[in-house]
Amino acid sequence: MAVQQEKPGKIDYGDARLTAGLSVFSGAFDAVYHYEGDDLGVVYTKERTVIRLWAPTASEAYVVLYDSWRGQPFRTCNMSRGEHGTWLLQLDGDWAGFYYTYKVLVGEQWNEAVDPYAKAVGVNGDRAYIGDLRAADPDAWPSQKPPLASPHDTVIYEIHVRDATIDPESGISERWRGKFLGLAERGTRGPNGIPTGLDHIADLGVTHVQLLPVADYSTQSVDETARPQSAYNWGYDPKNLQVPEGSYSTDPYDPLARIRELKQLIAACHERGLRVILDVVYNHMYDGYRASLAKLVPGYYFRYKNDGTLSDGSGCGNDLATERPMVRKLIVDSVLHWATAYNVDGFRFDLMGLLDRETMLDIRNKLDELDPSILLLGEGWIMDTELPRSMCANQAQAAVLPGIAQFNDCMRDAIKGDPFEPAKPGFVNGAKERREGIMKGVTGGISYSESIRLFAKEPSQTINYAECHDNYTMWDKLTLSTPEATEETLARMHRLGSAIVLTSQGIPLLHAGQEFMRTKNGVENSYKSPDAINRLDWRRCAERQEDVRYMKRLIALRKAHPAFRLHTADEIRGHLRFEACPPHAVAYTLRDYAGDDPSRHLYILYNAGESHATVALPALGEWRPLFGQSDIEKLHAGQLTVRGICMVVLEVAD
Repeated sequence: MAVQQEKPGKIDYGDARLTAGLSVFSGAFDAVYHYEGDDLGVVYTKERTVIRLWAPTASEAYVVLYDSWRGQPFRTCNMSRGEHGTWLLQLDGDWAGFYYTYKVLVGEQWNEAVDPYAKAVGVNGDRAYIGDLRAADPDAWPSQKPPLASPHDTVIYEIHVRDATIDPESGISERWRGKFLGLAERGTRGPNGIPTGLDHIADLGVTHVQLLPVADYSTQSVDETARPQSAYNWGYDPKNLQVPEGSYSTDPYDPLARIRELKQLIAACHERGLRVILDVVYNHMYDGYRASLAKLVPGYYFRYKNDGTLSDGSGCGNDLATERPMVRKLIVDSVLHWATAYNVDGFRFDLMGLLDRETMLDIRNKLDELDPSILLLGEGWIMDTELPRSMCANQAQAAVLPGIAQFNDCMRDAIKGDPFEPAKPGFVNGAKERREGIMKGVTGGISYSESIRLFAKEPSQTINYAECHDNYTMWDKLTLSTPEATEETLARMHRLGSAIVLTSQGIPLLHAGQEFMRTKNGVENSYKSPDAINRLDWRRCAERQEDVRYMKRLIALRKAHPAFRLHTADEIRGHLRFEACPPHAVAYTLRDYAGDDPSRHLYILYNAGESHATVALPALGEWRPLFGQSDIEKLHAGQLTVRGICMVVLEVAD
């Protein structure tokens, strides 16, 4: 018996007699069936295992037990109805080592699915695992987190586990290449003896490593039973939200190995002074029909259009209905699991603009209770989905999302040009009209003036970047948009782009390999490209060590001068002043010991012109070089002349 729900053209799911006629899409359904307990999934002890499922529209529910990751069922156990639409099963004795799925009858349809609350799974994530997950803890766990005085001190380095470690010249043990343990390995050396892997990242001086998705993702992308090199994927097609991806473990057949080895990687980062951010995907599932959520409570977990088809703002076939209480609960519980069980230091939300505001604020509030230093950041793009934009956690709502940072695509595009128009340049490669976009980034995306303003209420809400895993690398974009440029000119443009990111207010993010001008050979979307495209090329790193040293100096400059890390919009408006300069440049000062800076005044010049440029310096005292000395041709009598494309920083000291 189907029930017509509130939106025309869409029918409800299941047998309405079970829910007193309530539609799964209605607020009344949520009021009756919202379950607030913290025991969904498995609660294991040696004496008993208790399993709880939320499936209010099911007329029957069973736990199907297996004694291995494959093969026929060992036993099928009838679950009893519990409170608020839950089902309950208690198994006496020690069931460690067994696997299970749920089997439910919804209407006339039998569905078997993995537990959405699974914390451990078998190979390819089709069966959840029962056992003591504390047995997967490495020695001295949890690891001690590196100190972080303020989010403004953050410098993020975005990396894919496999990219960092798969190159044969990485110096990483062959058996660990492409794995969590490969990135965790110490003392790795590449061509010419350069540090590689985590040693290289720590040596740069960044504060956070941001891992592209490491939660279990679809077998359609990477089959964990196949050879590791058989397929590649970024991992933005989630399957099990609270379990590490098995292809990054040394033994995907061992449910505890992936847990232990991810924890070992996190501990290794902490030991090197690096905090860890997980890139998490809660805006969609790998398949809106085959995912466990779609099978266990059909209709509830996803957004639908009026014609009954799935909403697809994600471009991945479906959007999760995060605004519904039990979807929100799943997401919040998942984030808290990663934060507590894995000692994670931050979360980057893929397509955060598809999530609702209340869910993100709930996450922020609960993490503040746990550890307020945990960072939250995300892609706040304004996207088409079946939820009013005013309810979405997008850039337009930043003012009511305190403590949550958003990616600054305005700065990205201003620096190097529109990523979707390969030939179109940005500021560093000759587009003078992009100056204002640079100024908006420099001020941290806050409301600085009538014309210089973006989405941020405070600078900690802005993630500044020139490149990330998406779209062209900066090197490739510069090459495509300025094909006549020499290698040296391209390198100067690239350095200026990185310099702008690291001297702007807000939180800077660097893409892995940006420090040695990473190329993907012109591939714009490499989410499933082979290792030859995606790997970090450690030989290129060895050949471009001067560029690596330049990045290290930029990071050190930012750390040494809190004027680049002002905490409030009022401070920025009070201390940052734009100065007169040629149309192909941006110049500004940070005045009067901004942020308790050791320098009384700083003068920053971004010159994107290929020829010499001369600027008049403000009469604030005797200016002397602080950064970019080799690019200064003359500094005398209140004037600065620089050689071509570069960033120069001057200071007035006491």
